[in-house]
Amino acid sequence: MKMEYTPVSSFRRPITAVQLERQAQADRPVTTEVSKWDALRKLAAARQHFNLSDRDLTVLQALLGFHPETALGADNPAAVVYPSNKAICERLNGMPCSTMRRHIARLVDAGVILRRDSPNGKRYVRRNGGAKLAYGFDLTPLAHRFEEFSRIADRLEEAEARRNRLREMVSLMRRDLAGYVEYGITRRPDLPLWDQMSDLARLTARDLRRKLGIEDLTILKAKLVAALEEVIACIDMAETPELSTSDAEIEQHHQSSNKEYIDKEKAEVRGDTPREIDAAPLHQPPPLSQVLSTCKEIQSFSQGAVRHWEDLIRLSDVVSPMMGIGASVWQEAKCRLGRAQAAATLAAMLERFSEIKSPSAYLRSLGQKAGNGLFSCGPMIRALEGRGAGVHSCEHSMNAPLAPSSQL
Repeated sequence: MKMEYTPVSSFRRPITAVQLERQAQADRPVTTEVSKWDALRKLAAARQHFNLSDRDLTVLQALLGFHPETALGADNPAAVVYPSNKAICERLNGMPCSTMRRHIARLVDAGVILRRDSPNGKRYVRRNGGAKLAYGFDLTPLAHRFEEFSRIADRLEEAEARRNRLREMVSLMRRDLAGYVEYGITRRPDLPLWDQMSDLARLTARDLRRKLGIEDLTILKAKLVAALEEVIACIDMAETPELSTSDAEIEQHHQSSNKEYIDKEKAEVRGDTPREIDAAPLHQPPPLSQVLSTCKEIQSFSQGAVRHWEDLIRLSDVVSPMMGIGASVWQEAKCRLGRAQAAATLAAMLERFSEIKSPSAYLRSLGQKAGNGLFSCGPMIRALEGRGAGVHSCEHSMNAPLAPSSQL
């Protein structure tokens, strides 16, 4: 008759469904031999998955030190250790007993060890001839769950390696963006793009001081890829001389009409004389709400509401090729006008699209004027507002920047 009995319940602690499940797992024989230190290393690599801290694992390491054998499972002796609280705290360099018990409870809750409590809750071993019955902490789950620990640890290590590679890539792209901005300022200091890209490089450097996850790093990478493409395109345009023929004729043809349009708008707003107008600053891009209330046509191409400038810019990237505007021309317009002003200009052009014979050439012309300080989209938007309200003077001035098709 078998006299030994392995307890399931813990001293003065209720039985739970999780405890029964782990007890049943621990009662199954372990056919393979596992090194207790290998199990500890794999669990340490996967500790975040099990919500264990490094201090929890330090306590586990101390418990493993009380087991005389290195191997767990197979034909090795039962892995139940029974040190007193005092002995455990001494091995932990004087850790308070209450703190040690808290870490033990976390290890038990994670299913890393099991309690084998005696009738009075004390830890000891009883020998009856050749048989030994020990009450304390059962380390067998380390052998049972070794493959699980290894699988999770490998997955987490792979994800961490991928995160590190992605972080390095973002760091290098941020450095290149900052370098391109510095170089671009020496070539075209008048472009508003450099301030925007400089801010992006600086904010990215600030973000990289934190430990970002893969999702956050992926978003940063996408932003930097788009930014690098934009600044490289602007630098290439600054390096390449413009050798246009028909477009040049178009630019020359609209020079005076566009200047008259801007002059007229300024004169109407301030009542300036023509000489005062020549020295006056250009209008800044209008508020987004003004653009959206005036330019309804471009919003019909959006699947959702346009709430921010970035929404309008992304929508313009989609609509510009539909209007027959080449990718290089659109990229040049964004560089010369700035992304927000280019999007507002495109939205205004779409309102009078039937009157423009060559949208691509016309947008290039406006970009050239903006580079020379002779164009801003504000008066264009206000002229559209006047046109919608039936104000003939504004409608007449709108005919200047958006010339009839016979001229374009």
